[in-house]
Amino acid sequence: MDPKNKRNFILLGHAQSGKTSLAESLLSYCHATTRKGTIAEGTTVSDYSADEIERKSSINSSLLFCEYKDIRIQIIDAPGYADFSGEVIAGIRAVDSAIVVIDAFAGVEVGTESVWQLLEEANVPCFIFLNKSDKEGVNGAALLSGIKERLSKKAVALDTPDAPEVIEIIAESDDQLLEKYLEGTALSPEEVQKGIIQAIRTRRLFPVLSGSATNEKGIPELLEAIVRYFSSSLERFPVAAHNPKNPEEEKPVVCTSEEKFSAFVFKSISDPYVGQLSLLRIFSGVLTANTGFYNVNKQTRERIGPIYLLQGKEQRNIDQASCGDIIAIAKLKETTTSDSLTDENNQVLFDPVVFPEPAISASVKPKSRQDEDKISGALHKLAAEDPTFKVSHDQQTKELIISGMGDLHLSVMVERMKKRFHVEVELGTPKVSYKESITKSAKMQGKFKRQSGGRGQYGDVWIEIHPQEKGKGFEFVDKIFGGAIPRNYIPSAEKGIRQACLEGAVAGYPIEDIRVILCDGSYHEVDSSDMAFQIAGAMALRKAVLAAGPVLLEPVMNVDIFIPEECLGAISGDVSSRRGRIMGMEVKGHSQIVKATVPLSEMFTYANDLRSLTGGRGSYTMHFSHYEEVPHKISSGIISQYQSSKKHEEE
Repeated sequence: MDPKNKRNFILLGHAQSGKTSLAESLLSYCHATTRKGTIAEGTTVSDYSADEIERKSSINSSLLFCEYKDIRIQIIDAPGYADFSGEVIAGIRAVDSAIVVIDAFAGVEVGTESVWQLLEEANVPCFIFLNKSDKEGVNGAALLSGIKERLSKKAVALDTPDAPEVIEIIAESDDQLLEKYLEGTALSPEEVQKGIIQAIRTRRLFPVLSGSATNEKGIPELLEAIVRYFSSSLERFPVAAHNPKNPEEEKPVVCTSEEKFSAFVFKSISDPYVGQLSLLRIFSGVLTANTGFYNVNKQTRERIGPIYLLQGKEQRNIDQASCGDIIAIAKLKETTTSDSLTDENNQVLFDPVVFPEPAISASVKPKSRQDEDKISGALHKLAAEDPTFKVSHDQQTKELIISGMGDLHLSVMVERMKKRFHVEVELGTPKVSYKESITKSAKMQGKFKRQSGGRGQYGDVWIEIHPQEKGKGFEFVDKIFGGAIPRNYIPSAEKGIRQACLEGAVAGYPIEDIRVILCDGSYHEVDSSDMAFQIAGAMALRKAVLAAGPVLLEPVMNVDIFIPEECLGAISGDVSSRRGRIMGMEVKGHSQIVKATVPLSEMFTYANDLRSLTGGRGSYTMHFSHYEEVPHKISSGIISQYQSSKKHEEE
């Protein structure tokens, strides 16, 4: 199909605003489906997975298409819950336009503001569709006023394109039209039409349309607006890209079929029948089935089989795809999300999708030995499909940790493990990776002597320990002179000291940032052994740490909290209550960014608490900053808990 006859967009909005119902109505009106499905019956084209049907809401973004007046329209139906914002961010990278769906009765909600911010950052043109407008009690004037106040003053009802407000906006988007407007000359219908298209394309005008997805009111008008006002790929601005050999050098891609092939992988799906499906947006050139392309990120050539257009879970073969198409290809060996695919002789590199960092973590334990064998493969497949879902193994606590965007996200992943991979797990709160250290120097002896009839055991060492600056780790110094300890036993003493450092002295956590000097000792010609000196070294280290002002250290995180300005007071107080420190503030769009440092132990419930404090309008990211001493009151509790559990084990 000629690229000028293609339109694509993403449906965005707050959860339950009616995006999936709107998609279903568009498909039905264009006769792309034989029967209009409903969410209640679980028969919609886009919400086809078992967990979506069960929850009656979108969890994954899905691809759909229809034709209207010889124009092929491709739609991405994206989920509305904040826990699945990664799907939204990836989907925006694949489209030329967007439709923000607002529940006309509820008005602008938290999710509406969030997606609006994402579209602003990506500079994507969009319409606003007021769904459920036929509901009793809808106040159109108040609704439009709220949209102008919370989203944009450039949001204008398109019922009357010749209204003064519309004319003024479109005149401002074109110098010639502005000159004519200022002279008081009326704009012709053709100039108005051209001006509206230009203003929408440059995000100076956001048309507001209304209707009802369930009753198909406003659907013909919406389709007319899509065809008339949304740009084809040919009219899109060049797509930002770089020279792979010199990433600093910009190499923008012009969207035409005449250019060399280039595409971007924005999503991967694990399909139960065909394996992995890579979803890609073609930005330039043509791709033919059963040929291949070059993966710039992996620096390898990939062979391809069939090319699919997706209609929900249904895959329809096409012989060829070109500029503007959003397609799926199965079983690519090397290709993953965010890869750039091009002609080998004309390589370009697109920026990767920047996914949000996970906000919440949990430890996972398999329920049975059988589950233990399968858990790793299941988690790997889920993480490959969803870049906002992370899996890690804490070397210190020996726990398997899963991280995601919120409780709902982790709950969905646990359900998928059970239903898709038949793996059952138990979730728990992750342990904090504390560390132990010292505040002063000490000198101690470790002497291990045992006689039991035959050959005995004898090892004797003296060590000095000194605190080191943060981050220096562990240092061992051998200062044995005059053969107080034979050379062959010194590595044994060091091994015992290092092992004791890993096991901890006061609370079972690794000891760090200390300098250990082996300074004296004694041995027995017959009874000394490697094992005896290992035990003596460990004894000396534990005794010395207890005498050197031991302290517990805890991981402290850098936290960026995105909130509306009116929530600033509540958030500042909450950060302080978590032993956090506010380091600064920034403004980003309509949000305030509070930059703080907070101990990790205080952050495990933060995703839910922040949602509660901000009415769902807040979000945050965090990453490790440094280790800091735990206050005495808290550390004494951790130490006494460890000592009692150790005593219980010994009994």
